[in-house]
Amino acid sequence: MRPRRPEPLGSQFRQFFSPPRSARPRGLSFALYGSGSARESISLPFVRAREPKPLNGTFDPGVYKEALLFLATAGVVAPLFVRLRLSPVLGYMLAGVALGPFGLGKLAERTPWLAALALTNVEAIGRLAEFGVVVLLFTIGLELSFERLKRMRRLVFEFGLAQLVICSWLLGLAAFALGYSPAAAATVGAALSLSSTAIVIPVLAERKRLGAPVGRLTFAALLLQDLAVAPLLVLVTMLSNGRVGNLTESFLTLGPAALALAAAIVAGRLVLRPLFRSVALTRSPEFFMAACLLVVLGAALTAAASGLSMALGAFIAGLLLAETEFRREIQVTIEPFKGLLLGLFFVSVGAELDLSILVARPGETLGLAAGLFAIKAVVVFVLARLFGARERVAIEAALLLGPGGEFAFVMLAAAVAGGVLADTEGRTLLVAVALSMMAIPMLGRLGAALAKRKRGPDVEEALVAPPDDASRRVIIVGYGRVGALIGDMLDVHAIPFIAVDVDPRLIARERRDGKPVYYGDASREDFLRRCGIETARALVVTLDAPKANEAVVAAARRLRPDITLIARARDAAHARTLYELGVSDAVPETIEASLQLSEATLVDLGVPMGLVIASIHEKRDEFRKLLVAAGASEKSRGARRPRKA
Repeated sequence: MRPRRPEPLGSQFRQFFSPPRSARPRGLSFALYGSGSARESISLPFVRAREPKPLNGTFDPGVYKEALLFLATAGVVAPLFVRLRLSPVLGYMLAGVALGPFGLGKLAERTPWLAALALTNVEAIGRLAEFGVVVLLFTIGLELSFERLKRMRRLVFEFGLAQLVICSWLLGLAAFALGYSPAAAATVGAALSLSSTAIVIPVLAERKRLGAPVGRLTFAALLLQDLAVAPLLVLVTMLSNGRVGNLTESFLTLGPAALALAAAIVAGRLVLRPLFRSVALTRSPEFFMAACLLVVLGAALTAAASGLSMALGAFIAGLLLAETEFRREIQVTIEPFKGLLLGLFFVSVGAELDLSILVARPGETLGLAAGLFAIKAVVVFVLARLFGARERVAIEAALLLGPGGEFAFVMLAAAVAGGVLADTEGRTLLVAVALSMMAIPMLGRLGAALAKRKRGPDVEEALVAPPDDASRRVIIVGYGRVGALIGDMLDVHAIPFIAVDVDPRLIARERRDGKPVYYGDASREDFLRRCGIETARALVVTLDAPKANEAVVAAARRLRPDITLIARARDAAHARTLYELGVSDAVPETIEASLQLSEATLVDLGVPMGLVIASIHEKRDEFRKLLVAAGASEKSRGARRPRKA
């Protein structure tokens, strides 16, 4: 028998390491104990390593498309409208129309590459855009205080309420006459009676007319409308559910929500001030910003969980914080978020505007916009005259309050979602409201031109509360020993002032004593604007740190080249620096203290008073020459030669 030829060693290795696929082991077997059939073993399966994926394997640029398009709008389109002296709100809305599904989105159906420039996921940005209205109402709450409401109570709760009720009634009757159902007519009347806070206020502020009679009159009406938004949204919800007629069910629905809201108010009074005080102690802008966003979002979501609108929760939070010393710093911190989120809100509104309705039914759409404006403008004009406003003020207020407002979009969208309004009716009304809002800047210019034409003696109207003394107040930056003494002297002479400091404990102590001291960083120009530097009588800087004083002086002088600016200086060299920055007066604390101590010492040592005063005057003259050489005015108090006793 021929012996079997052994296989090559390499072949044996290949068979061992590369068996057939069916025969490949799926794990490792280990004998534990025993032998034969009694032997026990366990198997450990092989784990196949996953192949590494490329770093950009899951990158989808479409996920970031809406965000990039919005940032491009905020960074390019909105500044362009500002340079054209137009409201950036119009830029956001027009950008939304152009980029939305009824603009480039429609063209992308024929030209696919345009889809990269179109807003296709409007619902996704709409969820975030809702917070624009939430933050707007939060800042409106921050602007209020019980003292301000008390001064403006006649304008707000009489003129503003009359305008809202009469306009809602007349517009509702007009909608009912056009064939709308009673529930739809009531919703349309209430929605169209609201005006645009987001456009009207900037238009007045740009022309510095917020403090004028027309500004106070318009602001009072807008304030009442903003206060009424939350109840009106509750009304729309009840109409959507068909619960208006059943009072018992309505009370059962609103009762728990009201209790939850009351509990939130009590908790807010107990928690908010200590929260911001502890955050302020860290001196961290990041922590302060996080606390602001936490309060806004927390209050909004708490209200939503209670069955109320998120906007109402944010408004209540703003009201609670308006009475604290942190109000102005919170306003400055939250302002950029308000601008961006409101911009996103208007972009989403523009994206949902179907301008093909305007092309298909131009007469109906333009007629609705014109009728809306005409009814509201006539009501506002008549009411303003009845409340004692001059004719030019009434005309300008009517032109500004006549168009629709941003909350009409919210109410109409809620009505369509709840089935109160048909989709076609809602879209037509949205286009009509948007067209009226786009005319506000032009109407504002027309009103200002008419006011100049009819300008007479600038007297206060009977309906307007007395002028706010705070508009001509003194601002004290730093309320330590020096600032507190200055405040006491201003009180003696009945000169109104507010003070700013960064020490939460000091602020809490002074506010318990009734002093108008607020928390904030006065080196920030936007914070100084919040303090009213544009109308302030003077700014007094008394901070300990020289660099901090210089930063405040520089910011204030950029905003108001003509303001009286007095600063505390460390010494003569620091005084020269402050004069170079543009202060009206710089008072060196070390030199003045040294001169007063020298005078007291010489007198106590028996030196004749005349010689003492003469020597003190000589030293002051030396100091005066140094300041004059640095560019100080000859009339500056720090350089002024004292009169002889």
